[in-house]
Amino acid sequence: MRRPITALVAAGLLAACASAPPAPREPVAPPSPPRADAGTASLAHANLSAASATLASGRIALRAEAEGVRLGGEIGGLSRNGAHVLQVHAQGDCSAIDASSAGPYFDAGGSGALGGSDRIIANERGVARVDQLVRHAVLGGGAANDIVGRSLVVLGSTAGATGARIACGVITIAPDGASQEKE
Repeated sequence: MRRPITALVAAGLLAACASAPPAPREPVAPPSPPRADAGTASLAHANLSAASATLASGRIALRAEAEGVRLGGEIGGLSRNGAHVLQVHAQGDCSAIDASSAGPYFDAGGSGALGGSDRIIANERGVARVDQLVRHAVLGGGAANDIVGRSLVVLGSTAGATGARIACGVITIAPDGASQEKE
């Protein structure tokens, strides 16, 4: 007689467990948007302002090309005859005095490697002319390789400050480059 009671109790316990609320799940990050071959804009710009108590500043125009985004313009207030670095960074935020709010380097190509093509050389007046290509990047559309809304950051080359962020500007779509009709 004891066996049927044990079986009945076990069945009741199993039924109670089945009606218990499910255990909470760990939040799952949404998947990254896919990469794109082209963006939704053809032109953008970034106004670079001084960071880390420097005088560095400039304006960079960004133009969509087949292989990526072409950066062009001038940056002044740099170390005379110095090599500097101009990079896209992950966050569109230049509010920190040292531009750390721009976050880490952003790799539009998705390879995880820092390229060497992001160097700029200032002349004897501390001015660098910029003409470089950010490969695999697009302007607008929200793809994983879209650089609109991210930051352009200039890294310094002065002794003791190599790698210091000396200028920062958020990349925004230019009013005349806001839409690029797709067929």
